[in-house]
Amino acid sequence: MAVLSPPPARPRASSPVRPAPPRLRDTAPPAPRRDRPGTAAAAGDGPRRPSRDVFVDAVRAVATLSVLTVHWLMADATWDGEQLRIGNALAHGGGWVVTWVLQVLALLFFAAGASAAYGLRRADDRTGTVARGRVVTRPSAVADLADGVRLAGARLPRLLRPVAVFVGAWVVAVGVLLAVGLPADAVRSLATLAPQLLWFLAVYLGLVVLTPLLRRALHAAGWWAVAGLAAAPLAVEALRFGAGFERLALVNVVLVWAVPYAVGLLYADARSGLRVARRGRLVPVAVVPRPGVLVAVGLAAAALAALLVAVGPYPVSLIGMPGDTMSNLGPPTAPVVLHAVALVALALAARGPLVRWADGRGRSVVRGLARRSMTVYLWHLTAMVVVVGVVLVVLGQELPAVGGADWWASRPVWFGAFALVLVGIARVVGRFEDAPRRRPTRQRVGSGTE
Repeated sequence: MAVLSPPPARPRASSPVRPAPPRLRDTAPPAPRRDRPGTAAAAGDGPRRPSRDVFVDAVRAVATLSVLTVHWLMADATWDGEQLRIGNALAHGGGWVVTWVLQVLALLFFAAGASAAYGLRRADDRTGTVARGRVVTRPSAVADLADGVRLAGARLPRLLRPVAVFVGAWVVAVGVLLAVGLPADAVRSLATLAPQLLWFLAVYLGLVVLTPLLRRALHAAGWWAVAGLAAAPLAVEALRFGAGFERLALVNVVLVWAVPYAVGLLYADARSGLRVARRGRLVPVAVVPRPGVLVAVGLAAAALAALLVAVGPYPVSLIGMPGDTMSNLGPPTAPVVLHAVALVALALAARGPLVRWADGRGRSVVRGLARRSMTVYLWHLTAMVVVVGVVLVVLGQELPAVGGADWWASRPVWFGAFALVLVGIARVVGRFEDAPRRRPTRQRVGSGTE
């Protein structure tokens, strides 16, 4: 069948011929084609859309289990019938060594940044922010912050549901404990223990607001932007201890965790094949270094963190301990910045083994924590409090002496009890972490919808 085309329109004499704008020189290889026709990636017009990143899920799972483990190892309390004294088992002997292995909050922020970048990539595809493989510059930093506020507002409802249930349950529990006659001081100690975890969510929301602004800097400078971010909290530390600006250290609560968060953003955009305009050329937004380079960076950062602890005013533990004059986490210090860099670099170096584990033996763990990571994070201390409270108050038994043979031999039993209670809690409240299901809309006959 012949297809008839309309005759070409005659050019208007009054319309001058405009020269074509100069094209950016593309120095990056074309995006790989996909099997599905009709997509931008298939035509080579934009970065590819990767499937769900198992590596990010694996990092989140390992980090969540590490946070759970380090907190459960802290269980130490005494009860004499009137006073409840809460200690920290890791404050005894060489327990501080554990914090250098299991204090992995940086990995949680890395996973959060990568997830945010993947979400923004989908939004960019819908709105046209990314066109033909190049980033369209936003009008201003103010517009970036406005977009960040909207992004945080969109994510807030999914966070508020599990947090509201958590806070409501603790309010009810405090009322019940007071009603049954538990001393007010003991109830106050319990009521301030578990909710301390909520600081993570506040910092996370702050970073979500800053995400478009961070992403703009990363697209402009790549790894140099990450280096600048890492230098900022170190400069704050210098002013804190060199010039006495103690209150200035509070900004490190955001600056320190912005470093692994930004690495997550850059990693996800690099894996998506995103290309950006720099100096008149189209180049990849970043190239993830080889494992050997990442291992070298990680070991160097860890060694420098240890050196600062050895010669500086910092305590040896990377978390707050009873009796220490200061805490390395409140606010985060220079050793924590370097430790975060080391953790993220080593995690990226181990991407291959982590992916194989997540696709193999660790599949059920990774998938389960991907669905219930917020529930496990919010409630794991509560599970510990329930078990320890039952043993001390209901059964009238003492906890094993910290650091002794009985203490180590009993850890599997205690951890099993904590996990059993946590699983029970998750079965009850875990559904509040799920996104609400949308009710299917009924279509009228003849409405023209498909």
